[in-house]
Amino acid sequence: MNMTSITRRFPLRWFLLALVSLVLFAGTMILVRNIVTSWCLSPLPGIALTGCSGGVSNPIFSQTNNPTPEPGLPTPDLPTPAPVAPAAELPPAWDGASRVNVLLLGLDSYDGSADRSGPARSDTMILLTLDPKSNTAGILSIPRDLWVNIPGFGYGRINTAYMLGDANKLPGGGPALAMKTVEQVIGVPVQYYAQIEFAAFVKLIDLLGKIPVEVEKNMYIDPMGPGADEIFLSRGWHMLGGVEALAYARLRKTEGGDVDRANRQQKVIMGIRQRVLEPGNFPVLIASAPEIYATIQDGINTNLTFDQIMRLGMLAANVPEQNIKRGIINYEMMLPYNVVVNGTNQSVYKPIPDKIRELRDEIFTAQGAISPLAQGADALDLARQEGAKIAIYNGTYTAGLAQKTADYLRSLGFEVVIVDSASNFPGATIVVDRRGRPYALRYFKELFRLDAAIQIQSDYNPDAPADIEIILGPDWAASNPMP
Repeated sequence: MNMTSITRRFPLRWFLLALVSLVLFAGTMILVRNIVTSWCLSPLPGIALTGCSGGVSNPIFSQTNNPTPEPGLPTPDLPTPAPVAPAAELPPAWDGASRVNVLLLGLDSYDGSADRSGPARSDTMILLTLDPKSNTAGILSIPRDLWVNIPGFGYGRINTAYMLGDANKLPGGGPALAMKTVEQVIGVPVQYYAQIEFAAFVKLIDLLGKIPVEVEKNMYIDPMGPGADEIFLSRGWHMLGGVEALAYARLRKTEGGDVDRANRQQKVIMGIRQRVLEPGNFPVLIASAPEIYATIQDGINTNLTFDQIMRLGMLAANVPEQNIKRGIINYEMMLPYNVVVNGTNQSVYKPIPDKIRELRDEIFTAQGAISPLAQGADALDLARQEGAKIAIYNGTYTAGLAQKTADYLRSLGFEVVIVDSASNFPGATIVVDRRGRPYALRYFKELFRLDAAIQIQSDYNPDAPADIEIILGPDWAASNPMP
């Protein structure tokens, strides 16, 4: 498709905005894509926090033979035999009118590097959302060291999902498994993905003529490339070229570790957006249109079609900055944890599901986690208003416990659609969130006295017969408020 045929179908301004639309959100995905040994970064397990302990009551977090390889270790053997992983069943294609979510991936492959070989991992994961109905958008950064359940492979760092999908040649490869993993952790459907190459990111920013970024404090950045020296950035606004923007966004040696880095990534994304939409920069875009098109065509891998990119570009350009919600899964939403991987002790983070859900609902719903009408309302009333469909399974030897619990919840105003025996007997009550019902989950957390980090699980499944599944354990049988 040449430039003439494209502009016949769409105004040139929309075409240019659409071409850059993926990049205005995806620009920092190549933050640690080191191409030569001199550009390699040290493995970062996350910010050093006190109180890190390997003790945990749930056995799923105490694995000592996890097959997931880790950065900096000798070349691992790939998992054998081939694991039984789910097919790449993704949500229906975007209809152009409803909310759409796109997973942005930045890979840590080091081509020819001495200390890294094998399939790439997703060092950077950013989930974007755009809702045409409310004219809002959102950016959610997901830390690479989050310890999650990867479909078909058990528990591991979330950044290994891409590698496992590629290495085992699963349907859809690394992107599909990464999307399914994020769906399960965050609890929202992920329709699309996008990857951008290192050279494309740098070149696109340079074609835009530098981007505005507000540096939060005095710092030194170390640009990549032969002969590059450290650059001092004072606190305040700077215009950064491609190499400088990359160095700023990939900087890790700050007090906040990867959380600080995620914040800088989002600043760069917003800087790209601002530059693209500046009326005064439009002549630059026109002059650079053929080169921009070629750069995006060669440097971005995505399952979005050209027409979908066009529509996303037009919609994203019309979202006011104040309608773009930004969030990071930070250290208040996860717990430091030690796990043995391939005989080596590693630092990871266990998610705190209810806190992550609050952030998710703030970004992925038009009204936010708690709408103004809901503030101060009774917790039970909020849970009832949510209208969650509940399935209750008896995971104990106490006969009739599921039916008695169902009757009790119905008396509180909940809709119980399934009452049955559980297929397994957990050591404690488990609540599984299938479709994201934050108020019901918050109420059940208190009612069942749950440890949110262990007993509340998120497993997004739009086809599940119930929004929330409750597997009753002996703790509920021994102590409950039912009459």
